[in-house]
Amino acid sequence: MSAQNKSHGRKAIRPSFKPRELMTPTPDLVGVWKAKIMTLFPNAFPGILGESLTGKALQDGLWQLETVDLRQFGIGKHRNVDDTPAGGGAGMVLRADVLGDAIEHTMAGAVGNWPLIYLSPRGRRMDQALMQDLARCNGVILLCGRFEGVDERVLQHYGIQEVSLGDFVMTGGEIAAQAMIDATVRLIPGVLGNHASTEEESFSSGLLEHPQYTRPAEWKGQSIPDVLMSGHHGKIAEWRQKMSEDITKARRPDLWQAHQDRKTSD
Repeated sequence: MSAQNKSHGRKAIRPSFKPRELMTPTPDLVGVWKAKIMTLFPNAFPGILGESLTGKALQDGLWQLETVDLRQFGIGKHRNVDDTPAGGGAGMVLRADVLGDAIEHTMAGAVGNWPLIYLSPRGRRMDQALMQDLARCNGVILLCGRFEGVDERVLQHYGIQEVSLGDFVMTGGEIAAQAMIDATVRLIPGVLGNHASTEEESFSSGLLEHPQYTRPAEWKGQSIPDVLMSGHHGKIAEWRQKMSEDITKARRPDLWQAHQDRKTSD
């Protein structure tokens, strides 16, 4: 008899009147953080999320992933999801009625705190604080845009939060969605296996991470700093803190100023 899956006993079975093609092939797991992604390219997932520690955690039931194919909510026999911009202009815009139906379907059964996010270059930039907030939620619903974007009325009606991967434009939101999910899932207890890893890395204290070294002790004429080989944990901590501060001041003066402002306010 094969060993039971780690998620055994946590399946939540709910009745549904949705067509089979609109349903996720995996059952919900009670109390497990979940990402629901509305996209025209569901086969793009899990992508890199299915590899390494996030992939193992997905298999072990530490988090869940569900894709919702926007094309299934399209209009007519060709399932059209977009139309020309009102007022003219280049490109196409995702229709409000199509997105509205998709969002209503995706939100159904989402109990608790489920932020609704549209991956958009005009949104706030992703940062560690956002990921920490998302990791404390029950899950997240992500809308991946395409073409020239989505009908503004959808964003206003549902109070959708816009979030950006950075100050540049991509062909769609799928890569940004994977980046957001990866950065969030790794904060879920048990995913990394070592809680200290998330406490000491970049941005967790408002500073960039200190340099890291490992074997060999000497490589191409460069040696590991003596303090790291001293075994003196207090001095090592001091060195790492100083290096974090120096690197942040040099590379991210905006972060350094924010760090100084927080220290002043405290």
